[in-house]
Amino acid sequence: MINRILIKDNLAFKNVELNLAPGLTVFTGLSGAGKSVLFKAILSAFALCESDAKCVELSLDDELNLEEFGIENEEENIFKLLKEKTTKYFINNQSISKKSLNLLSKSFVKYLSVKENNEFNNEKLLGLLDALEKEKNPDFKKFKEEFEINFKEYEKLSQELNKILEEEKKIEELKELALMQVEKISNINPKIGEYEELLKLKKKLSKKDKIDEAWMRASAIFDLEQVVINALNLSEVNSDFFTECLNELRIICENQKMEEMDFDIEQLLDRIENLSYLVKRYESIENALEVLEQKKQELNHYENLNFEKKELEKKINELEKKINVACDKLTQIRFKNLKELENHFNGYLKNLYMKDLKFNFLQNEKITLQGRDKLELNINETNLKKLSSGELNRLRLALIATECKILGFGKGIIFLDEIDANLSGKEAMSIAKVLNELSSFYQIFAISHLPQLSSKAHNHFLIEKDINESKVIKLEKHERVRELARMISGELINDEALEFAKTLLKD
Repeated sequence: MINRILIKDNLAFKNVELNLAPGLTVFTGLSGAGKSVLFKAILSAFALCESDAKCVELSLDDELNLEEFGIENEEENIFKLLKEKTTKYFINNQSISKKSLNLLSKSFVKYLSVKENNEFNNEKLLGLLDALEKEKNPDFKKFKEEFEINFKEYEKLSQELNKILEEEKKIEELKELALMQVEKISNINPKIGEYEELLKLKKKLSKKDKIDEAWMRASAIFDLEQVVINALNLSEVNSDFFTECLNELRIICENQKMEEMDFDIEQLLDRIENLSYLVKRYESIENALEVLEQKKQELNHYENLNFEKKELEKKINELEKKINVACDKLTQIRFKNLKELENHFNGYLKNLYMKDLKFNFLQNEKITLQGRDKLELNINETNLKKLSSGELNRLRLALIATECKILGFGKGIIFLDEIDANLSGKEAMSIAKVLNELSSFYQIFAISHLPQLSSKAHNHFLIEKDINESKVIKLEKHERVRELARMISGELINDEALEFAKTLLKD
């Protein structure tokens, strides 16, 4: 839940700081005081609305799925909007994109204002039917899990089979391409390190004439060998070192002679060219050898493709039978629980002064992870798209309440923008009762113009505007009586309105 709100420089609001208790928070005040402006500022910190506020900061004590966005959860998570030339968003002082923040916020914030009906998706409605069965039948959970495992395996194998069927269409071309690569690399038959050695040899050959000439001139030193030895002996210096040095020099000289080297220059250059082709295409000889093995395996795969296809078709057929049997069973179970789900919904809709809804139980041609069933919802034979914004939001409220009742769980924040607009007192009180029930699961924020809903608030804030500035005032019990009385009778508050306000608060 949000336990603290800080807003700075938001149109007429200079500085707003609110501390909240759990439950239902209501904003009231005269038209034009700034209720919607304040509301949108709070939503803007979740990237769910636009606002002119320069700074909005929200403190939440919920454990959220922040790791998915590269942000660590803290004991108190701080959502912050800062606006200068551009708008920037932060969670726990770490920057987050508007798109990512919007995606994160929608996982725990429900904003019931925009005319949407995507919450009434088939998966959610079927999930409620399945939840009803799980309460009655402990074995249903295992049955559903087995169905989902089988379906996922069926989809995986179907994708593999489709891949094989696509390969079959161009099998000859694929085989030919793989075979060409295998033959090319095999014919060259490269060895690791060979290319580098041949390049060294080629470099040496390019200097052959210069090397021969240099050593021919250097060999004159051997003609003077005896002269040097005689000079050393006359000087009574041991000549062994000189003899050893000349012997080493002879060995080097002999090794440099290439006249008798046994290889074909043209053959060497051809070999280098072939190896160079492999290096250019595959980046290295090692990579070329790896590709050779891969292509051999591919050829082997193509040869065995028909066998693999038959095995896959056999497994798919077996799974398809299991899935169809499970789908039929799911349909029977869900249809049996359909009336109960309608009753849960209609119980809330009755309290919300709306017509009963009815589910049309249909069958999809294609099986999905939810089975073959499809639910279509209509109220008094009216399509969802034809409902007014107020009706749609009350229907969404009934869905949330039904979810909480069936699942025994609900967590997050609900924002309601004038959900009691244009309603009678009875209708407003019915919404207040539903919200009061939901407030044990969700934190709820609402803008209200009617005293019935406002009287159920756990936090009641009055928005007032003078000439220069709008202010937010937290109302205590006696102040709430006067505000509720104003909402009942107008600016001229009478005793009857005050008594009715006290009755509402007492109730």
